[in-house]
Amino acid sequence: MASRTASKDIITLRGSAAIVSEFFCYAANSILYNRGVYPEESFTKVKKYGLTMLLTQDEGVKSFIANLNTQLSEWLEAGKLQRIVLVIMSKATSEVLERWNFSIQTDPEVVDKGAIKEKSDKEIMREIQAIMRQVASCITYLPCLDEPCIFDVLAYTDTDVAVPFTWVESDAKLIDNPQMVKLHSFDTKIHKVDTLVSYKVDEWDEE
Repeated sequence: MASRTASKDIITLRGSAAIVSEFFCYAANSILYNRGVYPEESFTKVKKYGLTMLLTQDEGVKSFIANLNTQLSEWLEAGKLQRIVLVIMSKATSEVLERWNFSIQTDPEVVDKGAIKEKSDKEIMREIQAIMRQVASCITYLPCLDEPCIFDVLAYTDTDVAVPFTWVESDAKLIDNPQMVKLHSFDTKIHKVDTLVSYKVDEWDEE
C-alpha cells in the first residue's frame, strides 16, 4: 500500500516577503470596500486565495497600494518591518475611527543566514482565507461608519531604516479607550502576521 506524505513547498525570504506584502494589499482593498471608505461601484471582483476579492479601480488608490507593495517587500526582505497599520479617519475632523493592525515577526535566522523553510502553499492560503473571511464579515462586529472617511497607512520599522522620501514621520494615530477584536494570524515560517482591529466605541454603546 503506497504511503503518502503532505507535500511541503520551499519558502525563501523573498518569496515570504512577496506573500506578506501581497496579502496586505488585498487586505487593504477588502477593508476599504467592506468599511465603505470608497463607493462599492469603484471596486471590481477578482479570484484570490480561493475567494472572491474586491480590488479598487480608483487610480489614486491603485497607485498608492502598488507603491506600498514595493516598499513593504523591500522592508520585509531586510527583516526591518515590525508592523503595518491601516488607519480609517473621519474626513471632516481627522478623528481616528479604526486601526487595522498587522504585527509582523520575522525569523532572524532566515535574514542573517539565508536559511529556507518549508510549508505548503495550501496551508498558507487556508490561513489567509480565514483572515479575509473575518475582514469580509467585519460589519457584524464593528460599528457603522456613517460619515465620509479617509485612510492612511503607518509602517513601524527598525530604527536604523532610512525613511523613503515618499513617506513622512507620523504620530501613532491612536484611539482613546478603544475596543479591540483579535483576528486570525498566518505564518509562512519566515514571517508571522498577527491581525488586530481596534475601533472607537460608539457613543450609544457607552450609555
